[in-house]
Amino acid sequence: MRVAFIGLGVMGYPMAGYLARNGHDVVVYNRTSTKAARWCEEHDGNLAPTPADASKSAEVVFTCVGNDDDVRDVVLGETGVLNGISSGSIIVDHTTASAAIAREIHGIAAEKSIGFIDAPLSGGQAGAESGQLTIMAGGNEEVFERAAVAMECYARAMTLIGPVGSGQLAKMVNQICIAGIVQGLSEGLHFAEQAELDVAKVIEAISKGAAQSWQLENRWETMTNGEFEFGFAVDWMRKDLAIALDEAQNNGATLELTQLVDRFYADVQALGGNRWDTSSLIARLKP
Repeated sequence: MRVAFIGLGVMGYPMAGYLARNGHDVVVYNRTSTKAARWCEEHDGNLAPTPADASKSAEVVFTCVGNDDDVRDVVLGETGVLNGISSGSIIVDHTTASAAIAREIHGIAAEKSIGFIDAPLSGGQAGAESGQLTIMAGGNEEVFERAAVAMECYARAMTLIGPVGSGQLAKMVNQICIAGIVQGLSEGLHFAEQAELDVAKVIEAISKGAAQSWQLENRWETMTNGEFEFGFAVDWMRKDLAIALDEAQNNGATLELTQLVDRFYADVQALGGNRWDTSSLIARLKP
């Protein structure tokens, strides 16, 4: 397929690479053009000066940027995707953003007969680099199936949750759950250390039971050692939790634990941990 990829950050850079390696014709755009030029050298791709230029002749345009404002800029801006993309093509937004911006773009795109899928990701930088991401999508089933031909290059699982906006709402559920799990694990490890237990033996025991989780199996040791350099940053998590908490104001959901953990992440930021990964919640419990 002829595709465009807008945004070559820690996620987008390897994702676009998987598209190129799987035979798709890829044009890229990135605000830092030197990064896009480096990607093109590595993958024999094409560099466009604007999102609109990148989108010309593309069957699917992927965006993976920072937040709602960034999505609005690269899609709806003067040199945005919608000023270059052709009727009948598809926009897939991989940004973790609000359901509101997804619905806004969908409405404008539909007026131009352009499909839209909101498709936030789970798996972090490691998942992007290994091509093992989980995708939660919102949109029309036929549009989703067309875009899935390309997305399968870097995904191990893709689920169409419901109409446009549903992917973003599902990602909010994902972040709410992770926040609670990491806080519980942090307190459990802290308790084990204070009780002078052999933490490795405790983990060996409880990981075979109901306390098992991906976070426990993959992060307990690094959390105990104070190592927090594994990708998804505290700043990004607070951005995601703010989106979820804002949505909860709209739908009436009670997110007491999420609010609490968000404040704990603010404590981590105060310790200088803005770029530490999310498992750094334990840092605020350390003596």
